[in-house]
Amino acid sequence: MRRGGPSWLSMTEMTEQAPVTQATATKVAALPDAQTVTSVQHYTDRLFAFRVTRPQSLRFRSGEFVMIGLIGDNGKPLLRAYSIASPSWDDELEFYSIKVPDGPLTSKLQHIQPGDEIILRPKPVGTLVHDALLPGKRIYFFSTGTGFAPFASLLRDPQTYEDYDEVIITHTCREVAELTYGRELIESIRNDELLTELIGEENLAKLRYYPTTTREESPKMGRITTLIETGELFTDLGVPPLDPAHDRAMICGSLAFNIDVKALLEKAGLREGANSDPKEFVVEKAFVGDGI
Repeated sequence: MRRGGPSWLSMTEMTEQAPVTQATATKVAALPDAQTVTSVQHYTDRLFAFRVTRPQSLRFRSGEFVMIGLIGDNGKPLLRAYSIASPSWDDELEFYSIKVPDGPLTSKLQHIQPGDEIILRPKPVGTLVHDALLPGKRIYFFSTGTGFAPFASLLRDPQTYEDYDEVIITHTCREVAELTYGRELIESIRNDELLTELIGEENLAKLRYYPTTTREESPKMGRITTLIETGELFTDLGVPPLDPAHDRAMICGSLAFNIDVKALLEKAGLREGANSDPKEFVVEKAFVGDGI
């Protein structure tokens, strides 16, 4: 996933592709790591999501990412890191991506259609996993743009609701349309009978969704960093300020966004953790940068 607004890419954002020709599809199909595209949905001229088949041997923790891509113009695999937006129990793999007109990968990837094939290296890794956090009461998922992707996975994982009394997801984008993927996912979580049965209706009541825009007018405007600093976020949600004794957090966005939110969390006393050293918050570092 990347980051905020269309400028930040989620694991899935790190895709760039141009129209997929039959010749390209044939090349990819010849590779051992080829997976078939099952659906594609475009949200704006800069954002889209797609699903692909899942290798039977692939096991991952919700929140992790994998390398995906296509054959480049030089005939070699062109791969980028993409967060898996689907939960670990899903039969397929979902990705949420930005479109970069001149991006080596996404300039091509944005043109994929059901039936086409992409390359998927089945070696998931990442820091946005429950194992990297100490037990807590409330968890915040701070995201911008396609940085929502890993949280789309974690929000559909029963463990998220088993581990916390409150689950708060913030999503900041420049324009209202860029919030569509996240809004529809939250609606599906709350209304899908399968998820209700899997997660539990009482657990779904723990979910809080806090979308904001920075450019186009919407019910809630402002950068999430500003809303944290002023305390407006906590007032709006009716929760106390950040407290390392109870609060945990995951951050996924642009480099600037990650740095700013990290600084605010550390100011509140939270410490950055890792898989090998669990603490109060973690940051996804794999998707920083543009031009994918």
